[in-house]
Amino acid sequence: MTRNLLNRIGQAAVVLLLAFTASFLLLQALPGDALLIKYQNPEMGLSAEQIAEIRVLYGADAPIWAQYGNTLWNFLQGSFGYSIQAGVPVNTLLATNLPPTLRLASLGLVFAILLAGAIAFAATLAPFAWLRNLLVSLPALLVSVPVFWLGIMLIQIFSFRFRLVPVINPSEFQALLLPVATLAIPIAAPLAQILIRSLDEVQTQPFVAVARAKGASRLWVLWRHVLRNALLPVLTIAGVLFGELLAGAVVTETVFGINGIGRITEQAVSNQDTAVLQAIVILAAFGFVVINLLVDLAAPLIDPRLKRSIGATA
Repeated sequence: MTRNLLNRIGQAAVVLLLAFTASFLLLQALPGDALLIKYQNPEMGLSAEQIAEIRVLYGADAPIWAQYGNTLWNFLQGSFGYSIQAGVPVNTLLATNLPPTLRLASLGLVFAILLAGAIAFAATLAPFAWLRNLLVSLPALLVSVPVFWLGIMLIQIFSFRFRLVPVINPSEFQALLLPVATLAIPIAAPLAQILIRSLDEVQTQPFVAVARAKGASRLWVLWRHVLRNALLPVLTIAGVLFGELLAGAVVTETVFGINGIGRITEQAVSNQDTAVLQAIVILAAFGFVVINLLVDLAAPLIDPRLKRSIGATA
């Protein structure tokens, strides 16, 4: 088990290094220059010599291999550089804008899991074939809905039509309702599809027939026996979908005007603020790696057969 954990940590480190290298090279290849975009503005009145000195201070004129090494060393020390447009350390921007995004993403993931479970259970226990078919086809509809369109429609329906969620001066709880729903609904769709398929497969196993033969109700068997055996594929795909949560947060925060990672990402793309963009890419990759590592560690707790398999290969 220890060897497996060390292997997973080593793989995570390689993934992060590759993500850093790929993002660095791609951002370097972008046309334009963030320093020139900001400091060549005629309103600032800077001469060419002054702009050249600023470029030296930022290390923009250093060879690309030197910039790569310096940036990597700073990242390893926990320093993400300076935002050219904001004029403050990137760490400061992240410390201010990361908590709202983490809260939104966490609540979105929880709501997506609950919604997926509700759809899957309703489809499994549906008394009529037409109702089951309707519920089974619902995830395919939800996954095809664009996030920005969904957010706008939720605002239109619940804020302007029914006036259930105020647009002006909402409470903290009310301000999170629609963004969380916007972020969660597209994520819930694939989770529901996989859970429905997994529940159907597990219900064909002999131990389910034995439990039913002993007089257990369908709901009891589904909750006590089937669900645990059906959760592993859902847990795996939930870790993969974490990346979509972060991508969806960019659009969601823009639609609802939330100051988070999504907003500073939008601004960094517009201004080609490469230090901010690279920090966000590494942050997203780190979150993806950590979530998948936790999923791998939790999988043997759900299915003990995996624990025996890991012990046999260690």
